[in-house]
Amino acid sequence: MTLQSLIETYGYAAVLAGTFLEGETVLVLAGFAAHRGYLDLPLVVLAAFAGSVVGDQFYFFLGRRYGSAMLARFPGLQGRAARVQRLLERYHTPIIPALRFLYGLRTVGPVAIGMSRVEGLRFLLLNMVGAVVWAVVIAGAGFLFGNFFQARRYEEIGFAAILAAGVVVWLIVWLRNRKI
Repeated sequence: MTLQSLIETYGYAAVLAGTFLEGETVLVLAGFAAHRGYLDLPLVVLAAFAGSVVGDQFYFFLGRRYGSAMLARFPGLQGRAARVQRLLERYHTPIIPALRFLYGLRTVGPVAIGMSRVEGLRFLLLNMVGAVVWAVVIAGAGFLFGNFFQARRYEEIGFAAILAAGVVVWLIVWLRNRKI
């Protein structure tokens, strides 16, 4: 199975699953694949929007139902949850869609907001606004990144570079969080 057939077969499902969790790397790769013609950019954005909204709603309701227990079980999240609470008190409405752009707060943000008094419908609407902007910007960045790898022989290098950068960033954050 070639890289192209893997992407064409599982690309949208990977975007949906990857953006449910966090997904910047997956979405940049999907934007790059759209530039190469393997995926359709509007469908990449739609899959990213759907995965991101559903994921954040899931974390919001986890926070609403189990937030205190989660913070007790994972004390490393307490500092980030407190940061989200401070941001929410200060910026209320704009911080909800903006949280997905603040690295390290993407998952804990909806949990912390779920623990607050923000209504579920209000969070859903602001979450959707943030998700559409995020999906367009990040997928668009991957699409534009494809301009740097116009020649067909550099395709695998481009995918590898994006993937490697995502893994390095994830590893740095993971190691930093382990020390907390």
